[in-house]
Formats: sequence, C-alpha cells, structure tokens
Amino acid sequence: MRLIVAISGASGIELAKRFLEHLPNSVEPIVIVSDSAKVVMKSEKIKEIKYDKDIAANVASGSYKCDAMIVLPCSTNTLAKIACGIADNLTTRAASVMLKERRKLILSVREMPLSTIALENMVKLSTLNVIIAPPIVAYYSKPKSLEEMERFLVGKLYDLLDIEHKLFKRWGE
Repeated sequence: MRLIVAISGASGIELAKRFLEHLPNSVEPIVIVSDSAKVVMKSEKIKEIKYDKDIAANVASGSYKCDAMIVLPCSTNTLAKIACGIADNLTTRAASVMLKERRKLILSVREMPLSTIALENMVKLSTLNVIIAPPIVAYYSKPKSLEEMERFLVGKLYDLLDIEHKLFKRWGE
C-alpha cells in the first residue's frame, strides 16, 4: 500500500509520529510536512519526504498511484482549503488529486471547539466521501497512559485504512 501522510500544523505532531512508527513494512509512506511539522522527519520509517512548497512533486499528479491519504493532524485552515478546492501547497494539491481520482482521503481534524464554518466544511467533504476522523479518545478503551491512548487512536485510523494491527484490545476480546 502506498500512503500519503500529510502533517499540517503543530498541535498533534506527536500522534503523527506514533502513526508513522507503528506502520507495518507493507505500507510505503510518502510524508508531506509543513514548515511547522518538520520535526517529524527524524523518524526512521520515513523513506520519502516531500515539502509542502513542492507543488510539482509526484503526489500532485493523478497519474501517480497512491492508495490513500491521511492528513494528521489536519488544521482547520487545511480543512477549509480542501473543502474550497484551494490547492496552493502540496498537501492541498495531493488532497485535491485524491478527491478527483475518488481515492480514500482521511482528515484527522485537530481542533476544539469547532466553529460552524469548520463543521460546514466537514459536512461538505463528508458528502464527497472524505472520512472525517478527529482524534477523539474513547473512554471505553480505558487508557492508563498517554501511550495507550495514542495506540488506540492510531489503531482506529489504521482500521479506516484497512491496515492490520494489534495496537489495542477490541471490544469483546
């Protein structure tokens, strides 16, 4: 599986790092980092890094096959640009390609509270089959540490991408 992982904004970068750390070898991550997210580049799993200003990168073309894309964390600014079709950086251009090619796109919006405008943008994108998946803690998982909470959140995102994992105990197990 070839997966675009775009990291926008600063809040939530640790979750993006955990997401990348747990990826199985069968997943080929192509990471796009914004200026404020460059710290994540130190992860050993990252084989290919694109910078948000590199609008001519391969992931900006529909002819470059990617199975899915996740924006983690997704700022409300990035959410709004994607919802309005603004493709002024590599993250928003790659998301635009995923939409036009009808490929899986997941936005893990990291904001609270949500404005009416952000909610409207989420509804608009949801009607286009974009998966809106904010990193919300499920208390039924009874996390005893930040690491357990992160493993649960990453596992839930992997579930959306059909990536096998054993990051948390499933309901009824």
